[in-house]
Amino acid sequence: MTTVNRDAVMAALARLELPDGGNLVSRDFIRAVSVADGAVRFVIEAPSPDVAQKMDGIRAAAEQLVQDLPGVDSVAAVLTAHEDKGPPPNLKIGRHPTESSGPQPIPGVARIIPVASGKGGVGKSTVSSNLAVALAQKGWRVGLLDADIYGPSQPRMMGAHTRPASPDGKTIIPLKAHGVTFMSIGLMLEADKAVVWRGPMLMGALQQMLMQVQWGDLDALIVDLPPGTGDVQLTLCQKVPVTGTVIVSTPQDVALLDARKALDMFATLKTPILGLVENMSQFICPSCGHESHPFGHGGVQAEAKKLGLPFLGALPLELSVRLASDAGAPVVTQGGAVADAYGALADQVMAAT
Repeated sequence: MTTVNRDAVMAALARLELPDGGNLVSRDFIRAVSVADGAVRFVIEAPSPDVAQKMDGIRAAAEQLVQDLPGVDSVAAVLTAHEDKGPPPNLKIGRHPTESSGPQPIPGVARIIPVASGKGGVGKSTVSSNLAVALAQKGWRVGLLDADIYGPSQPRMMGAHTRPASPDGKTIIPLKAHGVTFMSIGLMLEADKAVVWRGPMLMGALQQMLMQVQWGDLDALIVDLPPGTGDVQLTLCQKVPVTGTVIVSTPQDVALLDARKALDMFATLKTPILGLVENMSQFICPSCGHESHPFGHGGVQAEAKKLGLPFLGALPLELSVRLASDAGAPVVTQGGAVADAYGALADQVMAAT
């Protein structure tokens, strides 16, 4: 059986020349490509609404080019446009934080839910993006703040790369992706530029993204925290009223050791814990269906029981999760067993808050 992949889809789309020069790929019009079981989905983002109105024929031609690829059963292309909301923000990102007397609410935001981990590599950012989209699918108005200043990955995972605009050079208008209001420091800096900042600049940048972004009315703001127990976590808990934190860990002992440190930090800061999530809990072989547990199994649930904390669920280790994140379309948008697992996690979070 012939299978299709993202590279083949992009190569096909690169053959479609645009009337004013270049092609859909070279002009960076393609967003959120997902390929799963012969079904291909992607977004064509025009530079303006006026241009988008003239591109329906190009959208149809793009669908046909991809449909003709071996292994493709169905194609769906969505035509959208980047909305011009004014000049880019003239903001000094990374300035020193301003002082406040205590946690200050974000206007219009009902709940602030950080997603944290004691160590890197446990899938915290993947959980953050999929949880945000799953909550939006269930009817909540959701924001996602990528607060991993040194390693922002949400622009790639959410398929959103446009620099945010500003109406006045002081406030920032966030992006929209997959039904979620979205902001990341990665949208404000060059993609390959390292962030070389000391603690006060990190703290100031986080404070700006919390308070200067026009979040609007949200049922929940999901905050993707960096790993560890450092300045960003401390600043978040001191500057805004946190509803409760979701702790992500893999089942192995070394990950749980660091997760305990994160739990201790939030306890010291008197920040509530919504519960623990076991990520990469099991792997189902796509060839034979055998279930295995590369990182162990049940360790996070046992730890939650020992500490008297809620266990929010176990999430599988699957290739589709990585492929979807790389394509800018969180796996929860594609349906199936993995999406159901994230939907169950969203149910647990909604019930806990």
